[in-house]
Amino acid sequence: MKIFFLFTFSTFLLSAFEQAAASAHYDKILTHSRIRARDQGPNVCALQQVMGTKKKYFSTCRNWYQGAICGKKATVLYECCPGYMKMDGTRGCPAVAPIDHVYGTLGIVGATSTQRYSDMSKLREEIEGRGSFTFFAPSNEAWEQLNSEIHRNLVDNVNIELYNALHHHMVNKRMLTKDLKNGMTLVSMYNDQKLLINHYPNGVVTVNCARIIHGNQIATNGVVHVIDRVLTAVGNTIQDFIEVEDDLSSLRAAAITSDVLDILGRPGHYTLFAPTNEAFERLPRGVLERIMGDKVASEALVKFHILNTLQCSEAITGGAVYETLEGNILEVGCDGESLTVNGVKMVKRKDIVTSNGVIHLIDEVLIPDSAKQVIELGGAQQTTFTDLVAQLGLASSLRPEGQYTLLAPLNGAFSDDTLRMDQRLLKTILQNHIIKVKVGLNELYNGQELETIGGKLLRVFVYRTAVCIENSCMVRGSKEGRNGFIHIFRQIINPAEKTLHEMLRHDKRFSVFLSLVKAADLDDVLSRPGEWTLFVPTNDAFKGLTDDDKNILIRDKNALRNILLYHLIQGVFIGSGFEPGVTNILKTIQGGKLYLKTVNDTLLVNELKSRESDLMATNGVIHVIDKLLYPADLPVGNDQLLTILKKLIKYIQIKFVRDSTFKEIPLTFYKINIIESNVQPITRKEDPSITQLTKLIEGEPEFKIVREGETITKVIHGEPIIKTYTKIIDGRPVEVTEKKVTEERIIQGPEIKYTRITAGGSDNEEKLKKLLEEEVTKVTKFIEGDGHLLEDEEIKRLLQGAGTEYTKVTKVIEGEPQIIEREIKTVQLEEAPVRKVQPNRRTQGGAARRRTRLAYP
Repeated sequence: MKIFFLFTFSTFLLSAFEQAAASAHYDKILTHSRIRARDQGPNVCALQQVMGTKKKYFSTCRNWYQGAICGKKATVLYECCPGYMKMDGTRGCPAVAPIDHVYGTLGIVGATSTQRYSDMSKLREEIEGRGSFTFFAPSNEAWEQLNSEIHRNLVDNVNIELYNALHHHMVNKRMLTKDLKNGMTLVSMYNDQKLLINHYPNGVVTVNCARIIHGNQIATNGVVHVIDRVLTAVGNTIQDFIEVEDDLSSLRAAAITSDVLDILGRPGHYTLFAPTNEAFERLPRGVLERIMGDKVASEALVKFHILNTLQCSEAITGGAVYETLEGNILEVGCDGESLTVNGVKMVKRKDIVTSNGVIHLIDEVLIPDSAKQVIELGGAQQTTFTDLVAQLGLASSLRPEGQYTLLAPLNGAFSDDTLRMDQRLLKTILQNHIIKVKVGLNELYNGQELETIGGKLLRVFVYRTAVCIENSCMVRGSKEGRNGFIHIFRQIINPAEKTLHEMLRHDKRFSVFLSLVKAADLDDVLSRPGEWTLFVPTNDAFKGLTDDDKNILIRDKNALRNILLYHLIQGVFIGSGFEPGVTNILKTIQGGKLYLKTVNDTLLVNELKSRESDLMATNGVIHVIDKLLYPADLPVGNDQLLTILKKLIKYIQIKFVRDSTFKEIPLTFYKINIIESNVQPITRKEDPSITQLTKLIEGEPEFKIVREGETITKVIHGEPIIKTYTKIIDGRPVEVTEKKVTEERIIQGPEIKYTRITAGGSDNEEKLKKLLEEEVTKVTKFIEGDGHLLEDEEIKRLLQGAGTEYTKVTKVIEGEPQIIEREIKTVQLEEAPVRKVQPNRRTQGGAARRRTRLAYP
C-alpha cells in the first residue's frame, strides 16, 4: 500500500511539475526529444551524443536535423526521460522512477561519487532528513576531471573542505529547471556563496557555467540536478581577476587607458574574451601604439571584447552572434571541444567564473572596425585595391586625423591590362576611388556629387535595390573605421570625361546613328548638361539602309524624331543598378515604353541584349545595342517608311495603318537655363571696354568677327579660385591647374569693345595682331555660328591645349536689351609654361561655346 501511495504521489508531482514547466526552455527541448522518440515507446527521450566524447544533449531542431553538434557528427541515443525507468518485457519506459530522499536519489541518477563523498563528509544524515533541498550533483566523470591537487585536498580533509564543497552545491529550497531563470543568482548553503544561473534558449541550463545534464529528479525532500563539473567558489569580479592576473597586464593597461576597467567591476552578467600578453605582442607595433595613443580607439578595442550577456562555453552548441559593448557583433561558435570567435579557434582557457560574469582567455586581439584606419578595413576581396593604394604611396596621404571614403573595387575588377598600366596612370585611377570626406551609406542620395582627392566629381545614383557611383554599383560590406568609410564596388569606377554627343562623335561604330541625330536637330540635346540614358544602335543595326532610304527618313522629321527619341530616357539608369531578373518599365522621351532587365549580368532592352553597357558621359549614360529599337504599338502609315523599317527591324511585327502620321515632338523636353536681370553693367576703372580672359582651348576653335554697330559681350571676372590636379590626356597623366571664375557677361547695345584672349608668346602675338588690323568692334567666341568664319591654322594651333567645357553659349544680339548672365567657368591650364603677353597687345580667339538664341520683343 505504501509503495502504491508513493507511486501515485510521485506521478502527481511529475505531472504538476511538467505542466508548470511548459514554458521553460529546458522543458520545451525535453518535450521535443520525447516526440522524436515516440516510436521507441512511452517516456523515451532522443538524445545526441558527440562522437568521440561522452557529451549528450537534448538537441535543438537545428542540431537534430544537421546531425551534428559544434561541427562534430552526433549519434542518436534513446534513453528513459528523467523520472522514468524501464520494466522487463515491455517497450519504452513505462514505470516511474522510485522516489527517495536526496541521498537515495543520488544513486538513482547515477551520481554515485557524489553519494559516496556525501557519506564520507557526514552530509548524508542532513540530506536524508527533513528539509527541502536542491542538490547540483557533479557526475562521476566530473569528479574524475577535477584538478588532481584540488581533488586530493578535498578527500584529505573530508570533514571541512569536502563538506563545505558539497554544501556549495546545495540550495536550501527546491528549484526545478522551470524555476531557474536566466541571470538568476542563488545563495548556496556554504558561506552564502553565489551560484550564477543561466537558462539559454537552446535548453541548456548552467550553474556557474556547469551544465545540467540530467535535471528534475524529484526527491521526497528536494530535487537533484546532475551537472557536468565540480563547482568552485566564486568571489571576485572580472576587474579583480584582471588586476591580479600577470598574463593580462597588456589588457589591463588598455582597460585603464580607456576607462573601461571600472565597468568590469560593477554588478552585471558580462562575458570577457581576454587577450593574453602574447596576443598583444603579435600586433604590429605601429598599430598597437596608434590605438593605445587614441582614447576613442582604445575604448572601442577593449569594449569589443566584452558581451553584455553571460555566455558559458557549455551553452554554445552552434554559431550565434552577440552584440558587444562597442556596438558591433561577434560570432561565437564551437568546433568540437574548442570555442571559436569569428570562426577562429582562439580560446586558450574557458569558463573562468566571477561574481559578475565569465572570462575566456584568447590568444588573438580582436580589433573592431571602429578602431581601424580606413585603409585597414579592406577584406580578403579588396586586397588588390588596398595593396595598390599602399604601393603607390596613397596610403600615407590618408592621415589618421582626416576623414575619407574609400570606394574599393573587388579583386576581380582589376584586369591584367589594368595592373600593367603605367604607375602614374594607375595612381590617378586609384585617386578617383578616394573621396575627400567621410560619407556613410545612409548619407548617399541620388544626384549627389562627391569630390575625390584627385579633384574629380563623382555622381551618385540611387535605385530601388542598388546604390551606384558613376558606372559601378555597391555590393554589401560597407564598414566604418576611425577615419572613414569603405564601400565595396563591383567594378573600377570610370568618371565621365565627355558628353553623349562627344562620345558618339569619337566612336566610328555610331556614325550612322549620329548622322540621323544631326538630321533630326537632336545633337544639341546630347551636348547640353542633363541626365539621360541613351540606347545607341551600332552601324550594324543599319545594314541594308541605302542613301535613298536614309534621305526618306531624314525628309520625314517627325518620323525620324519618334524613332530616335524612343532610344532616349530622362534620367541615368545604370545596367547593374537594376534588380536581377526583374523587368523595369521606363518611359521614353518619344512616349513609348522600354522594358529593361538584367539577366546573368547582361542588360536586356525589349529582350535585346546590350553589347556594351554603362558607358558614362557627363550628361548621361550609353548602352550599346546592335538593333534599332521601335515601339511595337506605334503604327506606320507610309509604304516607303514601312519598307525601310522592315529592312532594319525583324524582331517585331510593325503595325501598318494607312495614312497614320507620327506625332510632332517639340524640343521642349530639355531646358536652356538663362538668368536675366536688370542689374547695371559692372565696369573697371582702367578701361571699361576691355576684359581680359586667359584661356587654352581643346579641339578646333572657330571665330567670328562682329562689325561695327553689332551687339557685343563684355566678360567681367570675379575673384578666381585655383587648384591643381592630374588629368589624363591621350593616355598620359598631366598636372593641370584649374581656375574657377565667376563671370558676368553683359549684353549691351552697340559699343566699340572686344573680348581679349591672351595666348602667350610675343611672336604669336604679332601674327595675331596682323590678323586684327581691320576695324573690329567686337570678337565673340562661339561654335556652329552662321557668320563668316575666320580660318587660320596658326591661331588654332596656338590656342589648342588642355581646354575646358563651357556649359552656356552667347549669341550676338542686335538692339538695346540689357541682360546679365552669371555662371561659374572652369579654366584648366597645363603646367607647360605659358608666356605672358604685354597688356597693350590684342589677340583674337576664344573658347568653344554653345549658342543660345535670345529673342528680344
